Amino acid sequence: MTHSPLALALAVALAMPFAIHATVADPAATAAAHGDDPADSGSRNRQPQVQDLDAISVSGALDQARNALSPDTGSSQYVIDHKAIAQLPLGASTPINQVLLQAPGVVQDSYGGLHVRGDHANLQYRINGVIIPESIGGFGQSLDARTIHTVKLLDGALPAQYGLRTAAVVDITTRSGHDLGNGGSVGITGGSNGTLNPNASVWGSHDRWRWFFTGNYMENDAGIENPTASRKPIHDHTNQAKGFGDISYLIDKDTRLSFLFGVANNRFDIPNNPDQTPQFGYLDTVNFNSADLAQRQRESTRFGVLALQGKLGATDYQVSVGQRYSGLAYAPDRIGELMFNGVASGVTRSNRASTLQADFATPMGDHHTLRYGVYGSFERAASGNDAWVFPVDADGNQASTTPVNILDASRLTARTWSAYVQDEWSLGANWTLNYGLRGDRYQLARSESQLSPRAGLVWQATGSTVVHAGYSRYFTPPATEMIASSNIAKFDGTTNAVADTGNNTPLAERSDYFDAGISQNLGSAWTVGVDAYYRKVQRLQDEGQFGSALVYSTFNYAAGRVKGVEFTANYEQGPLSAYFNASLGKAIGQRIITSQYNFDPDDLAYVNNHWIFLDHDQKLTSSGGINVALNDSTRVGADYLFGSGLRKDGDVPNGASLPAYFQLNLNVAHDFAFAGFGKLHAQLAVINALDRTYELRDGSGIGVGAPQFGPRRGVYLSLQKDF
Repeated sequence: MTHSPLALALAVALAMPFAIHATVADPAATAAAHGDDPADSGSRNRQPQVQDLDAISVSGALDQARNALSPDTGSSQYVIDHKAIAQLPLGASTPINQVLLQAPGVVQDSYGGLHVRGDHANLQYRINGVIIPESIGGFGQSLDARTIHTVKLLDGALPAQYGLRTAAVVDITTRSGHDLGNGGSVGITGGSNGTLNPNASVWGSHDRWRWFFTGNYMENDAGIENPTASRKPIHDHTNQAKGFGDISYLIDKDTRLSFLFGVANNRFDIPNNPDQTPQFGYLDTVNFNSADLAQRQRESTRFGVLALQGKLGATDYQVSVGQRYSGLAYAPDRIGELMFNGVASGVTRSNRASTLQADFATPMGDHHTLRYGVYGSFERAASGNDAWVFPVDADGNQASTTPVNILDASRLTARTWSAYVQDEWSLGANWTLNYGLRGDRYQLARSESQLSPRAGLVWQATGSTVVHAGYSRYFTPPATEMIASSNIAKFDGTTNAVADTGNNTPLAERSDYFDAGISQNLGSAWTVGVDAYYRKVQRLQDEGQFGSALVYSTFNYAAGRVKGVEFTANYEQGPLSAYFNASLGKAIGQRIITSQYNFDPDDLAYVNNHWIFLDHDQKLTSSGGINVALNDSTRVGADYLFGSGLRKDGDVPNGASLPAYFQLNLNVAHDFAFAGFGKLHAQLAVINALDRTYELRDGSGIGVGAPQFGPRRGVYLSLQKDF
């Protein structure tokens, strides 16, 4: 074939009111996705042949077809499977955000937050290839690790089908009754801080039906990071309930209809920081014990997706429609917050997103695979603020101890449309070029769009060495929630007035991303890799927690620069498995150009003319672990987290780092066998075994709300029974 099939697709794409992107292909990964020998380059485009409606062969063929829709074409990826999750200290009770901390370049933050390669949040979650819009509170505490068969963290120069949220793609493949047979599991985890976490799952298959359901309830007295170094936080109880289901029906040998859904309802007490001094008087009250504050927050998320997957001739496809609802409500301690902060706000936020997604993959001869698709999202967001404040005089001093009530609310509608087309081109036996375009258009307070080229090259240098390099242009819309100038103006003349209203419309981020890396197999046991990246950003998006509610608001720097290098090593041989990750990074920004009302005027003036570190910058991050099977029924393991410390204020905003931290976790697991009962799995975990006290945040820095400490030593026992 002398001309790429992408040329024909470009003519159609360029006529659309948005843009399209290009990608890179990893021959080994793509071949493996099809069950082929990576050395056989011609095997990549073979289609699975299924002669009858046999449960195993049909489902396996459809799973291969789904992999063909979303290949790992040149991006950096880190895979964690169900077996690896089970070997973590808390096993399947580990929150998703803690699972992802085992991947390279992932930095932990407070409230379950994650930063991948110097970005703030900006994660895209996919379940079985379908985009699930992130909830307001994030998915770190909304999804259940028991649903996971494998989770891949994809970052770097991503292929064109990945857009909008591009710091990393959390690509989850769920467990299935097809893989597990008919059965179920019940269990419980309990231990320190009053932790109680029962769970139950059931799975199975019959004729053309497959199903998997899981649910769990969790409560403890350390739901949010402690604002002090004490062993037991004050007023920090949480109740969390989660559920997930996946039902599928095989229409015929080439077609599967699936419905997946999830729900999470979480309740949090906001932990207290004692010995604080009130700044304001309330009626005839001048003293208030900060240890007695009673602030609470509840978060709810639910989603449902109906997906049709199959083949039309040689073309694999998956088309899905879905909806996600996310809500948050913060209840203040009115008197206490008025006395400490001069404002007490009851905050509500909700967002309902309806989505349409369609992806296609068509082989074009022996050397090309054309991939293309569309995505649309329609969001309705609402926010409310029931605030009590004090009047102030012309000098900004409290003029009365009698508070006044101010109500404000807003409703917003956001629309997102995206399309992509890309060609995976096999350039001989060892080279693969993936290139294309992506178009995104976003409408909220203003309309923004971008045509984004992407390209990447993968070289299978030897049978054990893969080299990749890529470039991606990214377009990242802001979060739908925003604060209007009219809302801010209501607080003029009160203790919640701001010095600089500024530009209150967050802007879409635009960036150029360069990535290159090498992966090397050393014998049959070792895999090592090195990856370097550089990102040049315009209108860099960041988020901060402003106020007592645990919600984030978006703001933009005019420019940003993010760069780093990652190293990873994995070992698996016989009874021993181990991994080690280390990353070195730097993230800086200059001049805050939106949402200036959130910041101190002196900080704004400095950042306007100087580059500063982003508040979530961490120079050195590392994680690792080891697990050993002593025999068929007993395993022991350990893992750790290390960070050189997030930023805090020094002589300049974000000018210093918090002290480095090291958290060691230990575990031992044993399968007991009882006559007439069968096998009982028991796992004992010690979190922060050295009981090292470390601080994630000290309350200072651009966009940082309050101090938070890492967990103190905790001991937990899990019991699990399969049936």
